[in-house]
Amino acid sequence: MQFGIFSVSDITTDPTTGRTPSERERIKDIVTIAKHAEEVGLDVFALGEHHNEPFFSSSPTTTLGYIAGQTDKLLLSTATTLITTNDPVKIAEDFAMLQHLSDGRVDLMLGRGNTGPVYPWFGKDIRAGIPLAIENYSLLHQLWREQVVDWQGKFRTPLQSFTSTPRPLDEVPPFVWHGSIRSPEIAEQAAYYGDGFFANHIFWPASHTQRMIALYRERFAHYGHGDPDQAIVGLGGQVFMRKNSQDAVNEFRPYFDNAPVYGHGPSLEDFTRETPLTVGSPQQVIDRTLGFRDYVGDYQRQLFLLDHAGLPLKTVLEQLDLLGGEVVPVLRKEFAALKPAHVPDAPTHASLLAARNAAENASEEVSA
Repeated sequence: MQFGIFSVSDITTDPTTGRTPSERERIKDIVTIAKHAEEVGLDVFALGEHHNEPFFSSSPTTTLGYIAGQTDKLLLSTATTLITTNDPVKIAEDFAMLQHLSDGRVDLMLGRGNTGPVYPWFGKDIRAGIPLAIENYSLLHQLWREQVVDWQGKFRTPLQSFTSTPRPLDEVPPFVWHGSIRSPEIAEQAAYYGDGFFANHIFWPASHTQRMIALYRERFAHYGHGDPDQAIVGLGGQVFMRKNSQDAVNEFRPYFDNAPVYGHGPSLEDFTRETPLTVGSPQQVIDRTLGFRDYVGDYQRQLFLLDHAGLPLKTVLEQLDLLGGEVVPVLRKEFAALKPAHVPDAPTHASLLAARNAAENASEEVSA
């Protein structure tokens, strides 16, 4: 199972000091955070895409390419790439380039985003959000798998004898996760292609996440990709830890109460009870996270949100130390012991390349 962190790239005033970091500071800090994630033994770092304040990550592939040059093992991903407002041709080119630069340490999560105005900023209609996601991904899927593409659709100009460059590394496209909070159409899309489905799992109760993943698993099997429990599932999560649970609650409360997303709403106690947010000791995070399996089944990727709501860099790095030093080693051991042998691991470039080569060899043997 893969463990890592994701960032939504917010620039938020620290409510305990009144200090707001600059864009440059947050951009530099995110590189430090990603490098430290590798240092403490995490597998994945994922960065979101936003084109509005108070966020800085308008070009995640640029940032990930820079991080790739300063890391050795860390798998780099997005959380998310906007499949609705980005040109599929540019996505195909950018991520193939990142594949080569990182020696295959890249995949991506596609989503529609949560900022309505982004659609007209890029010449799109938000009312066509789902059809855009479906059509654009169909083209992206084709661009990575066919050398010469002739294509015509509703939302962009046609392509005639077009070849996306560079080609995917080893002719193996990056693995794709389809991220969604509430749209069953996206779970259906992920299932149709046999791709991964990533449930945000931060703002909604467990029952909602359970229903979305159950739908994805059912449709994954329907399309002939394997049994329902072999579907590729990822979950988001949100934690704040201190050695003593009450210290964690006391320290995190002002950040929670003033956070741009959920501040001035439900209490911290209500939110931790109704959603997967966990604020407490490392053992409480371990117990809560292991409990996710009870309602989503065996899954392949767990990402945590740590750097948000104005938390200073020093605190985020301390959170990473706890996550990598005390939480993830236990989770790895426990999840591995529970996972049946027929449930696959999360795909990587190496595993996808091996599967492709095995399929080609089997085909040659049959032909011979």
